[in-house]
Amino acid sequence: VIGSGGTGPATKRVIVGYGFWLFLLSDIVMFACFFATFAVQRGATAGGPGLSQIVEVPRVAWETAALLLSSYTCGLSFAATNARSLLWTQVFLLITGLLGLAFVGMELQEFLSLFARGITPQRSGMLSAFFGLVGLHGLHVTLAGLWLLTMMAQVQVKGFRREIVHRLICFNLFWHALDIVWIGVFTIVYLMGSRA
Repeated sequence: VIGSGGTGPATKRVIVGYGFWLFLLSDIVMFACFFATFAVQRGATAGGPGLSQIVEVPRVAWETAALLLSSYTCGLSFAATNARSLLWTQVFLLITGLLGLAFVGMELQEFLSLFARGITPQRSGMLSAFFGLVGLHGLHVTLAGLWLLTMMAQVQVKGFRREIVHRLICFNLFWHALDIVWIGVFTIVYLMGSRA
């Protein structure tokens, strides 16, 4: 039979898991392209402000703390899921979402502050790459927050069914992947940029 291994056709869980890993890896490739673009455009300021003039490391340190703490609470939510504790799963998912919202709020505030100073993407190649990379990550965190709300609703209504737990595993992987990408953004864009 076509598509069958030695033990028969793959289960739906295996197929969905494989598809999710492909999605996650394609997302990482997309971020890699944005990182590469930023590396190439880093010095292309067109006479405008450079990175050291626009980055505020203390503000971004708070963003980073919120996101890393959200990764911890996300992990605690899955530990609660494994213990089949509906209350603590929901509590930790809620805290994760609130920390993610705080992160996005601080990033939006940073962008609005830059816009108010006339620092916009069309000003230079470097700024286009900066807003593109940082904004892409912020968009991912925003969409992950919507996914989190969906998962909270599903857990509340359907409990810990097998497919719900599997979706929570996928959500956790995605959330942690966004944290890993942010460490790269924080290091390459903000920390290295502040010394440029």
